[in-house]
Amino acid sequence: MFSLALSSLRHRTAAFVAAFLALFLGAALVMSFGSLIDTALGTGVDTASEETLFIMGGVVGGWSLLLVVFAVTSTATLGVRQRAKEIALLKSAGAVPGQLTRMILTEVLVLALLGAALAVPLGMAGGSLVLGLLQDSGQIPAGIEHSFGAVAVGQGFGITLLSAVGASLVTARRAVRMRVTESMQEAATPPARLNGRRVGFGLLFLAGAAAQAVLTVTLGKGEGFGAQQYAGTADILFAIGLACFAPVVVRRLPLPGFGTAGALTREALRARTAPLAAVLIPIVLFIGAGVGTLYMQDLDSEASAGLLPEEGQQAVETLNYVVTGMIALFLCIMLINTLVATTAARSREFAQYRLAGATTAQVRQMVVLENLAVTVAGVVFGTLASLVTIIPFSYARTGSWLPDLDPLIYPAAVAFTAAVVFATTLLTTRRALAVPAVTAVTA
Repeated sequence: MFSLALSSLRHRTAAFVAAFLALFLGAALVMSFGSLIDTALGTGVDTASEETLFIMGGVVGGWSLLLVVFAVTSTATLGVRQRAKEIALLKSAGAVPGQLTRMILTEVLVLALLGAALAVPLGMAGGSLVLGLLQDSGQIPAGIEHSFGAVAVGQGFGITLLSAVGASLVTARRAVRMRVTESMQEAATPPARLNGRRVGFGLLFLAGAAAQAVLTVTLGKGEGFGAQQYAGTADILFAIGLACFAPVVVRRLPLPGFGTAGALTREALRARTAPLAAVLIPIVLFIGAGVGTLYMQDLDSEASAGLLPEEGQQAVETLNYVVTGMIALFLCIMLINTLVATTAARSREFAQYRLAGATTAQVRQMVVLENLAVTVAGVVFGTLASLVTIIPFSYARTGSWLPDLDPLIYPAAVAFTAAVVFATTLLTTRRALAVPAVTAVTA
């Protein structure tokens, strides 16, 4: 099975790109903030600087760690589900569950180790960038040198391996135990089940977000970074909690469109609950974490105006926005990653529609309508998640439950998200439709 796993990696390169990017970028982000803890543990670091570095590496790094674990888990799960037909064929050829599990596990381990190893230089650069910004803002003395050691490497490799292997084992366990006929049926119309484990995790994350919101308005009242420690995690936890219920959301999406394109869309929404749920998740996370964190930084900057020298205030704002940008960039790439993976896997489906009489224009309209429904749902739930950070943080910093917000940030974030979704899916769809229908349906 080891040689079969390596052969699968060689011959299905495109299918593994999504998983590799999630592992690579996730490891780099975790290593960046982990290296700040390595720096704090180094020699010649004063007590105040050590505390600041631990806060940045632990608190802000904790935000990114949550997102990385969830994104890597979702991508690894999607990758295994997309191979339902291949697993069914291997079982029909005589492969037993243990062999299939070892094959999937070997593939994931190779990708995880390769992704984490290649992420080391990027993690070093990211940690050095954040340390430089801390020094520019006057929070860390200029003489402290960046250190990249056991904490950064341990977190990067550990989180990457544990999340990828754990997700693959859980998903593979069910896939390899199904009968061949069940596997083939699931490959044709993959379901998205809302099991008790998923509901439990969703409720746990939602409860955690509520707890962080309460801590923001109590312990964080009148504080600066103290309030950010609580509020910054609230939107992420709430977004992840909502994302756990993505299958239910997709099943209840409005069914848009008229005529042939509308009928195709309604059929696709019912038959592709699992892949569409996988697309909905990064949209909710991107809007929830991105908008919530940007407005939190904006409110903090206004509340801090005049409390620091102008040069120092600008440096602090730069630091805040760079850290926010690193997390937002990771989520944006994960969104593109998921969209490409789910759309590219539909070449055979598109070919079947065309052979049944649908035109390429009607297939494109179907894709547009699907993404419109999913994007609207993602924006709505992401907005709810962002409010769990914005409203409590506004009260903690300004004393008002109704924050005075920049009117451009939210529409800009929504427009950017919609542009990314539609541009990515339409370009990938165009490439899939370029293949002759007869060729694609027999692939």
